[in-house]
Amino acid sequence: MQTVALNELIWQIVASIPVGRVATYGQIAKLAGYPNHARYVGTTLKKLPKDTTLPWHRVVNARGESSFPKGSDAYNRQIERLSAEGVIFRHGRLSFSLYGFQ
Repeated sequence: MQTVALNELIWQIVASIPVGRVATYGQIAKLAGYPNHARYVGTTLKKLPKDTTLPWHRVVNARGESSFPKGSDAYNRQIERLSAEGVIFRHGRLSFSLYGFQ
């Protein structure tokens, strides 16, 4: 696995998620050709600079939830950004049938 090339591929896939849609870490890993690397996707996104324009907030876990600790600044920022795009959470989860990417 070439780390730099994989990181760039992950960034490209995340950048392609349309406004109001979400993808899972596992889905991005699979699209990148590394289906068992969902945690790597999370680690890659975690290392993004604070001022990134990459729509990292459109990536959620397989349960349709934010992976950040509930109530944390990152959690609140992700939920606020997705809500601003029209994504509705019910009991902390979103519907993949309504908001899923691809």
